Amino acid sequence: MTARQVTIEDVARTAGVSRQTVSNALNAPHRLRATTLARVTAAIDELGYQPDQSARSLRTGTRKVIGYPAPADNPADPNPLMGGFLQALVSAADAVGHRILLFRCDPEHGAGAVAKSFNGLIAARQVDGFILSDVIHDDPRVDVLAEAGFPFAAFGRTAPGRPQNWVDIDSAAATAALVGRLLDQGHRRICYVNSAASLPWLADRRAGLLQAAAAVPDGAFEVGVPDDDPAVLSHAVQRLLVGPDRPTALVCATDWLALTAYQAVRAAGLTVGTDVAVTGFNDLPLCQVLQPALTSVRLPLSAIAHALVDRLITAVEDPAATPTSGLLLPAEPVVRGSTPER
Repeated sequence: MTARQVTIEDVARTAGVSRQTVSNALNAPHRLRATTLARVTAAIDELGYQPDQSARSLRTGTRKVIGYPAPADNPADPNPLMGGFLQALVSAADAVGHRILLFRCDPEHGAGAVAKSFNGLIAARQVDGFILSDVIHDDPRVDVLAEAGFPFAAFGRTAPGRPQNWVDIDSAAATAALVGRLLDQGHRRICYVNSAASLPWLADRRAGLLQAAAAVPDGAFEVGVPDDDPAVLSHAVQRLLVGPDRPTALVCATDWLALTAYQAVRAAGLTVGTDVAVTGFNDLPLCQVLQPALTSVRLPLSAIAHALVDRLITAVEDPAATPTSGLLLPAEPVVRGSTPER
């Protein structure tokens, strides 16, 4: 007997229970005694029974499907960070019996296009809720779902006055920890290599640096360019590395900016890790292949994904229990050769 042929009646017969008892084991296990539940579970495993999800969806009103608007990406140059997050999200959903439905929704196309993307899935009852990533404070996706009253959880903080069911990393604390480590190593001239992008998580990283660097108010400064052009930024950093008051540490807002910092240090005739310490953020794969390997901050993608799925399912199953405040998770610093002990 194959899994496709097995019915709920077959399970009931093998376990010596009624059909309703098997149904309770699948949908309301708390109603059964432990011994009965164990007997039914053993029969399910023995026969390889697979419940009819479409029938269950009709009964419960849920599809066990989570919608995820995939961020726009270049297939020829994919974003490894968001690729890793997608893998973590699929695993987290699978662990609780849910699937991820990917679809395209580009907020840059305007609120109308966003509403069309989400409202079509909601009207068709194809998903139970949504998980969003790369959320910004005035995110139109948040506005559309809040207006529709449809469950969602966000990777990134939503603005005040909007639903606060979000998970984020404490970027400020992570950056402050990096700077604190540099201060403990004796660095007093610390330059923050900033991005021109106006994104909330980059603002948090800058705030963390300023907080930690308050101990050296005359020694901490910042460099950046209007459009993040690598050549222009490298030249700007290189100019700072000339002279007796040059920075001894470059704290970069992202790993890609750290790569530019490496180029600037070498162009100035200096050595990363020996003459100038460098740190990044996100711990992309490039961190391990740089010479020396780059100290960075690793995002806990698995923990983020599991927290998002858990919060979303809570909102779907009991709207009154939807979290009303966000969850900040710590990020893990990964110390490598670019910041050796002095």
